[in-house]
Amino acid sequence: MNQLPIGLVFPGQGTQKAGMGEAWRDTPSWKLTESISEASGEDLPELLLRTPAEQLLRTDLAQLTVFAVGVVAHAEVMRRGGPDGTVVACAGHSLGEYTALVAAGALTVDAAARLVAARGRAMRDATRLREGTMGVLVAASLPNVTELVCELRDAGAELWVANVNAPGQTVVSGSAEGIELAAERAPSIGAKAIRLKVAGAFHSPYMAPAADALRLALKDTAFAPAHLPVVANVDARPYDGDCDWPDLAARQLTSPVLWEQSVRALTEGLGCRRLVELGPGRTLAGMIRRIAPDVEVTSVDGPEALPTD
Repeated sequence: MNQLPIGLVFPGQGTQKAGMGEAWRDTPSWKLTESISEASGEDLPELLLRTPAEQLLRTDLAQLTVFAVGVVAHAEVMRRGGPDGTVVACAGHSLGEYTALVAAGALTVDAAARLVAARGRAMRDATRLREGTMGVLVAASLPNVTELVCELRDAGAELWVANVNAPGQTVVSGSAEGIELAAERAPSIGAKAIRLKVAGAFHSPYMAPAADALRLALKDTAFAPAHLPVVANVDARPYDGDCDWPDLAARQLTSPVLWEQSVRALTEGLGCRRLVELGPGRTLAGMIRRIAPDVEVTSVDGPEALPTD
């Protein structure tokens, strides 16, 4: 067997689409949707098979559905013998971090589902307290985006760096006015601004109430004392059990997602020569090819990408 070191990566909110469970419904691992339904209080088969795309834009439902597809995909990969190589680490983009924790053995599916449900509700409630939005600045360097954001914030705008996705792709978060100002000033740093259709200013101080609510759920959650390394979003460092995951998970809601740095931690620090994206879509694969073009990357968004039984 090829012993190529492999990292498993899991997408986050925004990758959901109507009917995205259809590809997996006839696999043995589909039964996990029943456990996730029971733990979360939502009907996952209904959400994954018959719910319109517009309804899936709701923050709490989007997170549960993306999590569920990632969990089913990972379980089916492992049921069929795992990827061709040795899995040495995991990482997930924002919400995907919870799927990564399941894949790494840090959380049970039920425990993670309860946390994802609590997280989604808390973030949804936070968006009602303070309206906000997000946008992407494309083609500008991170230092230039950071300088622009700091300059606008010093002038009174509510604006923060939210996601460092890849070279030339940085997401900013804040008030509608702050995002508009960033879009107006984007050409000054050679950037193009794209507004995102999101329910709130995620990964910014606007999510502080959500972080407080999530801490309560995390307080009663048992994490395994040892597990495969998971690269955390907040600091792009790998943790294998001897850490404070409740603190890392709560801080994630108000901190930037350091995805570019996390991919480098997987490929350079942990030696992963192949990254496998598990879940809906192929968003992460596109980012990874820009971050680490010499690393093999594949996406598993349906059982047709898997070896047959």
